[in-house]
Amino acid sequence: MARARKRVDVERLNSPGPVKRTWMPKVQFDSEIIGAFAERFAQFMGTARFIGWMSVIVILWALWNTLAPDALRFDRYPFIFLTLVLSLQASYAAPLILLAQYRQEARDRIAQDDDRRQAAQSRADMDFLAREIASLRMRVGDLATRDFIRSELRELLEDLDERHDSRTETTDAP
Repeated sequence: MARARKRVDVERLNSPGPVKRTWMPKVQFDSEIIGAFAERFAQFMGTARFIGWMSVIVILWALWNTLAPDALRFDRYPFIFLTLVLSLQASYAAPLILLAQYRQEARDRIAQDDDRRQAAQSRADMDFLAREIASLRMRVGDLATRDFIRSELRELLEDLDERHDSRTETTDAP
């Protein structure tokens, strides 16, 4: 039993084990859901509607905090809160856009691999068909064509006519 434990311990020490972090709660996210959300978010941020609404919000924010009375302004210092909001938006938008790009890149890579495989199969099929057509052409070249058969039959008919004429001459000659 001691040997079995030593063997297990040696094997355990040869390979790294899972890292245990007790200070951080274990939260699992479904990568497909997050990826789909990132793609929809990136698609929305790339539209003219988003740019238009974002421009309207920034303009209204700037007008409100410059033209409204001091008591009604919510951004007391010159646009510090607006800068914070835009920075926060950018800090979330950049990783989501990158995630969407990585997912699209992975899909493109898979599509390219499929295209390469399909092109290789098409090339192999075309090569096979070219060889088959070449072999059929060679076989057809060995076959007798209609014109060849007609010419052979004409020659045979002429030979038969000559034989017939020669026989009739010999029988009519005495």
